[in-house]
Amino acid sequence: MKKLFGLLMTALLILVNVGCLAAEKKSDEIKFDEKKLRGTELIDAGAKGTPVIVLRERLENITIMGDAVVPQKQMVDFIKRRNPNPKLNCSVEHIVRFYYAEAKREGIRPDVAICQAIKETGTWNYGGDVSPKQNNFCGLGATGNKEPGATFVTPKTGARAHIQHLLAYASTEHPKVKIVDPRYELIEKWRPQIFGKIKTWTGLNGVWAVPGNQYGQDILNLWKQAQIPDGSAESLAKANQQLETLDDKAAAYVYRGLVYFAQKEFTNAAEDFQTAIEIDSALPEAWFNLALTYEKLNQVDNAISAYDEYLKLEPKSEVAHYNRGHLKLSQGKFDEAIEDFRRTLAIEDRFVDAHNEIAIAYFKQKNYLEALQEIRTAAEINTTNKIISANKAKLEACIGK
Repeated sequence: MKKLFGLLMTALLILVNVGCLAAEKKSDEIKFDEKKLRGTELIDAGAKGTPVIVLRERLENITIMGDAVVPQKQMVDFIKRRNPNPKLNCSVEHIVRFYYAEAKREGIRPDVAICQAIKETGTWNYGGDVSPKQNNFCGLGATGNKEPGATFVTPKTGARAHIQHLLAYASTEHPKVKIVDPRYELIEKWRPQIFGKIKTWTGLNGVWAVPGNQYGQDILNLWKQAQIPDGSAESLAKANQQLETLDDKAAAYVYRGLVYFAQKEFTNAAEDFQTAIEIDSALPEAWFNLALTYEKLNQVDNAISAYDEYLKLEPKSEVAHYNRGHLKLSQGKFDEAIEDFRRTLAIEDRFVDAHNEIAIAYFKQKNYLEALQEIRTAAEINTTNKIISANKAKLEACIGK
């Protein structure tokens, strides 16, 4: 018996070694043409994120039920800034109108629901399992593994289904119109532990999205961005009035800094964000906005320092880790940059631009195989990202015969 066991173990070790050799051989088979590599430059995905408004209420306390804070026109402008050509089967104005009407009827916050749709669809750019023709704006039934989920005949029906699904989580009151959400009754019947029991957006973490550790926070951060003022004279007048009337001076200075940022008056914006920090050094929005402003002023070291302070307050911000990595990449600190991009992916594993930037860092280090593998991973996650597709084509064109 012992002899037989020994023979089996020997055979197993041989198989393992053969597999390892095969993997090494497969890796060795990819050879790059040095001449082509010298003429290749990968496309940088750029920095991410926009300035954020101060919200004194804790994100954990913001409820799914409630009224809109962002006016419809401002929400339309917000969507168009993020994606001038969304893959919608109606106009942006119509989709916003549908959401506000459906949500008001059921008592759901329409502006936050739209921000959830923005997160789920990549501002209607898609790229995952769900396609634009489905009018499925919140991933209903899309459970991964190429499962596209539900399809709705019109955008209005898709918006209604989204709102009804939120209602199933937040209230035991049935929808006031015919149920079109194909999963509403499944939640009511088979998931009593969540039916009507999820009252806040952060309560959706790990429930609507799995693991989704920051799912609700991501939605609410988009909502905060949608509240940002523009650079109009009216916004500046409102900002100056707030400085005179509001007790919360730090928030008021951040608000005026946002107006200056929109006006591209970055020096004035930086001064207001710095003043806000002098008043309240634990105000994360002021640090984040200051970091973005320093980037605009090409003050790289100052921007990194501002991100350092922000991340002490908000360590799970994937955008801050990404942007700090992007700045370090520009300084040639490739290992530090990769470390930040890896942190980004640990928080949000579908943040494909982080894979792109890691590929660039590897490419600069002449680790071409690692760069190719990183880009291929990104391309598998998002098939429509033009920068990733272009970089993948560039690297694969450098593979020797």
